[in-house]
Amino acid sequence: MRPVDIIHKKRNGGINTKEEIEYMINGYVNGNIPDYQVSAWLMAIFFNGMTKEERYYLTMTMRDSGDIIDLSGIEGVKIDKHSTGGVGDKTTLAVGPLVASAGLKVSKLSGRGLGHTGGTIDKLESIPGFKTAISKEEFFKIANEVGMVVAGQTGNIAPADKKLYALRDVTDTVDEISLISASIMSKKLAVNSDGIVLDVKTGSGAFMKNIEDAIKLAKSMVEIAELNNRKIIAIVTNMDQPLGEAVGNSLEVLEAIETLKGNGPEDFTELCIELGSNMLYLSGLYTYEEAKNVLRENIKNGKALEVMRKWIKAQGGDERVIDNPNILPISNNIIEFKAEKDGYVSHIDTEKVGIASMVLGAGRKTKEDEIDFSVGLKVFKKLGVKVNKGDVIAELYVSEKSNVEEAINLLKEAYEITDVPPKEEKMKLIHERIVGGK
Repeated sequence: MRPVDIIHKKRNGGINTKEEIEYMINGYVNGNIPDYQVSAWLMAIFFNGMTKEERYYLTMTMRDSGDIIDLSGIEGVKIDKHSTGGVGDKTTLAVGPLVASAGLKVSKLSGRGLGHTGGTIDKLESIPGFKTAISKEEFFKIANEVGMVVAGQTGNIAPADKKLYALRDVTDTVDEISLISASIMSKKLAVNSDGIVLDVKTGSGAFMKNIEDAIKLAKSMVEIAELNNRKIIAIVTNMDQPLGEAVGNSLEVLEAIETLKGNGPEDFTELCIELGSNMLYLSGLYTYEEAKNVLRENIKNGKALEVMRKWIKAQGGDERVIDNPNILPISNNIIEFKAEKDGYVSHIDTEKVGIASMVLGAGRKTKEDEIDFSVGLKVFKKLGVKVNKGDVIAELYVSEKSNVEEAINLLKEAYEITDVPPKEEKMKLIHERIVGGK
């Protein structure tokens, strides 16, 4: 078997076999195949795509290059949730305790943020004392006793994907459905959960900017999971505006707490109920409609909030944060960003809102950057809202190190105020629900 023959076949629109895909990936990882040949193969894939079988073989080869996480030490049904990333997306913080309050076990390995999207681990570490680096024994113990645990990604999960992504990044082959779906699913399938709910974002603040591409990506990932006999549901959701109001670590933790108290923003609450209902449906514990009712009731009766309190305490955090938000490091230095004219908010470049939060200090430009948990944004005016000149669109929570001028300029560029409101479709929160096996 020669790499050049495999490249030639894919370049001419052919279908690579399981053996050929394994040969290319494993050869690249162990150093037997040079990066320039893998680059050529990736470019051939970029232009010709892959069949669903090829995507599956690519996914499984990358998955099997590293550790497989066995969750059998956790009792009950384990359903994983994954988001493709967005601005103000703090759903894990609220959805986890919410579904745990209904009997599901949530055991997640999460990452840190880089660029304009925030990381779950960073948000949790803004809670004083909260530990995300915990042992396997602690991880299983907390999951079994509380029903909810989140730890930082450890071990050697899908190292082939990490190496391949670095090559895709410098050869401009990132933006291809087969390669994206295999990359995401190689890591998801490396964790032996009973099912997966995917939140596939689309819009100005998402990786997939248009709905059609997001639906294609969602369907591709569902097909991969089906071939692995894994239960899955993919939900395509709107990221044409920040999710909820809060963007920034401590601010997002506070918003998740308020949501479980029943005081959360309407869109964030709705998405949490939607994702949670699908997780419970996949588990077989409830029907989809029953799950929605149970989750709404568990917000009202305080059960979900109580799980959050126990979870924070179990991972070393100061559980008093549930009742006393002053425990969170939130800046007292607040600057208002105001509307410069009358009209309707017709467009928000959500990625620029995320970058504005990052330049205030809430995110990282490089992996080495330190995060300031106290800074961020609260966005009050969303799509379709009528504003008058001088109305407060957003508040900036800043520190001495924040680049306030750049953040304000980014917000000015992000917001478009016109005489007519945007179309309803642009404001729709949930675009599509794709259930595996149907």
